[in-house]
Amino acid sequence: MPLPTRSAAWAALAAHHKTLARVHLRDLFDQEPGRFERFSLEAGPLFLDYSRNRVTTRTLSLLLDWARESDLESWVARLFAGEAVNQTERRPALHMALRNRSNRPIEVAGSDVMPLVHAELARMRSFSAAVRDGGWTGHSGAPVTDVVAIGIGGSSLGPRLVVEALAPYAEPRLRIHFVANVDGAEIDSTLAGLDPARTLFVVISKTFTTAETLANARTARAWYLDKGGDPQALGRHFVAISTNAAKVAEFGLDPEKSFAMWDWVGGRYSLWSAVGLPIAIAVGFDRFAELLDGAHEMDEHFRSAPPAANMPVLLGLIGAWYGGFFGAASHAILPYDRRLAQLPAFLQQLDMESNGKRVTREGEPVDYTTGPIVWGGVGTDGQHAFFQLLHQGTRLVPADFIAAIEPHHGLAEHHRMLLANCLAQGEALMRGRTLAEAGAELAAAGAAPEEQQRLAPHMVCPGNQPSNTILMRRLDPRSLGALLALYEHKVFVQAVLWRINPFDQYGVELGKKLATGILRELEAGAPSGTRDSSTNGLIAKVVSPS
Repeated sequence: MPLPTRSAAWAALAAHHKTLARVHLRDLFDQEPGRFERFSLEAGPLFLDYSRNRVTTRTLSLLLDWARESDLESWVARLFAGEAVNQTERRPALHMALRNRSNRPIEVAGSDVMPLVHAELARMRSFSAAVRDGGWTGHSGAPVTDVVAIGIGGSSLGPRLVVEALAPYAEPRLRIHFVANVDGAEIDSTLAGLDPARTLFVVISKTFTTAETLANARTARAWYLDKGGDPQALGRHFVAISTNAAKVAEFGLDPEKSFAMWDWVGGRYSLWSAVGLPIAIAVGFDRFAELLDGAHEMDEHFRSAPPAANMPVLLGLIGAWYGGFFGAASHAILPYDRRLAQLPAFLQQLDMESNGKRVTREGEPVDYTTGPIVWGGVGTDGQHAFFQLLHQGTRLVPADFIAAIEPHHGLAEHHRMLLANCLAQGEALMRGRTLAEAGAELAAAGAAPEEQQRLAPHMVCPGNQPSNTILMRRLDPRSLGALLALYEHKVFVQAVLWRINPFDQYGVELGKKLATGILRELEAGAPSGTRDSSTNGLIAKVVSPS
């Protein structure tokens, strides 16, 4: 298959862009009174308004042509059929099986994996219930009060996000902690004040060889033993989630009592599996099941809805439109809910680790932009920080606003203010403020003519900044599950458009390999002298700071 830039769809979009690039969003809204109704849709618990994008009906038609030329529908079918869409590692990518709430079989290498999934979910239900109701006790017979999840990347970002987002549903007797960074400050501060007799560690590592995770797990085990923990009761205080039974046993745990992961689930897609055990412990397995329900709803929508009315497809196409034709280098995630503070970090890994690629599925170098830089922060905090660049900077930054209509708290005035800011920021980014409007505002405020002339240019906001708004009735498990699955599928859509493999991550391995060698030199107390002058000099400075 040729590169996208050599396709008829790309040529048509490039020609269309030359015309649309001169059109302002406020003009599109002025010309189309029904634009909101035309460019919005609902899928499960989510509502998407994509009318504030620099697109027309013609744009969407051409983008859908690109999807057809990319064979998107066939790739979606292959994804759900369990084919080896992860070509480099010759594996399926079947995270959807983890939340398949139907009785539809899903096969890997000719075998239905659903019995394995259901069995592991049943074990999660039983174990999480025992921890929550006090039936699972430590070596002294005391119930667990603190759960420390040790993992990094997808083994931490997803569970941490969900636990924080669903805090209103959490068991108040239990505290959930996350340790990911190999920086000793993180685990040191986490362990401080914990009672080893009442602490459960959940060690999450697909291979059980992840250096950062094992370093933290060994520190936790040493802490437990140093504080008087019973070595024979290690399994009462440590549980593993891994595919590597031998390494689990080497750590000192019974592999038969560990939770399973599978090769056909990538780390950044794994929160739906036993990796989500901290979630089930925090909010209860029934709520965890509702999270799966919401994700499954989005899976079914993605699998069956026509592309023109398919939420992940539309988000993927529009995002690729900005990157490929407007030169947009980044995408802002702006949740207007404090409990979604971890969402930008989660989506950074999901998107950038998946689509930060420079060769096609066949290994051919690309000649176009692939994955965007994903960043963001919680509103309204961001309005007093980086929003200035969005409104008056020189870069095009598409954004997603995300909000819940109803809060979990009873502070109605606060929530109305929050939602007002969310909706207003999207409008301001779209419409902007002209020089004439700035002058009129100053005049209305009583400014003298010369003051109007002096200040008005500084108040101009060009607008024409695109955004999507995603609303849910309430931030609950079902809505959150649908939201996360929406972004997973959006990333896959864009990978198909760019003809890259979103399920491997070879780029992260080089630095890890080099770190292993540098660690040996730091332990030896001297650089080997075989590296570049900068690295050699820095190693020398670290081992001999004086």
